[in-house]
Amino acid sequence: MTSPSKLAIAEAARLIRAGKLVAFPTETVYGLGANAFDAAAVARIFAAKGRPASSPLIVHVASLEAARALVAEWPETADRLARAFWPGPLTLVLPKRALIPDIVTAGLPTVGVRVPANPWALALLEEAQVPIAAPSANRFMELSPTTAAHVRESLGDRVDYILDGGATDVGIESTVLSLAGPSPVLLRPGMISASAIEQVVGKIGVAQPVSEGAAHPSPGMRDRHYSPRTPLVFEIPSAGRGAYLWITRPVEGAESIRMPANAAGYAAVLYETLHRLDGEKLDWIAVETPPASAEWSGIVDRLTRASSK
Repeated sequence: MTSPSKLAIAEAARLIRAGKLVAFPTETVYGLGANAFDAAAVARIFAAKGRPASSPLIVHVASLEAARALVAEWPETADRLARAFWPGPLTLVLPKRALIPDIVTAGLPTVGVRVPANPWALALLEEAQVPIAAPSANRFMELSPTTAAHVRESLGDRVDYILDGGATDVGIESTVLSLAGPSPVLLRPGMISASAIEQVVGKIGVAQPVSEGAAHPSPGMRDRHYSPRTPLVFEIPSAGRGAYLWITRPVEGAESIRMPANAAGYAAVLYETLHRLDGEKLDWIAVETPPASAEWSGIVDRLTRASSK
């Protein structure tokens, strides 16, 4: 990854402060950012993505101290998790302070906050001097972008500025954990696994399904999400032209693509691979079901939601 350009960061920060939309890289995927204190700017995110108001946004900050300034409560478990995993791909959901507009949180009394582990994102946050609300920089329910080119293809001129920091490292969206109740609850799995979190705070719960029309406590809780334009399936169809993403063995009758056998490597290239295959005008993309172990749970979640009809 290239080092942040001071001129590009300064321009992006100026635009954020002016109420504009800036796409920027995090370690997970590219985000579509706006000043989290500016309700009108945040509304432009929802309009650009075609995102329903029931889906809240994650607020990115430059430090643990900046996160604490946005929440009404900061339990000891939050402190332990932040010190263990920040900067990094873990979002903590906590009761919010009134300075966060309701549009950011889908009207819920909680807000998701995290410190990203990406030099471009951190430089932007430090230069802008405001928290940045940012979902993934793509049309709602479509594949998240892991390069600036993916952002341009999906959103075009809906974005005022794109910071091109190269390809992202982690490759799928952050783990989301709620600390708003009596015990921690996993809202969205990611590459920081439940077992890794439990090593820090003990046993955690798993969120119950949320109805489609209701406000969600976290992004990524809809049955269908993260979907390529090409139908994604787990069983190889009997007809049509397709590709097969495999770990253990290839198959006949499809473009066979060997994926990394470790979870981190697989996640890092998954969306890039699906974006590329989308451009091949295939009839389907079939995927060998990944392992069921804890470190693969975020990948299994993304593939399952991408395949839902």
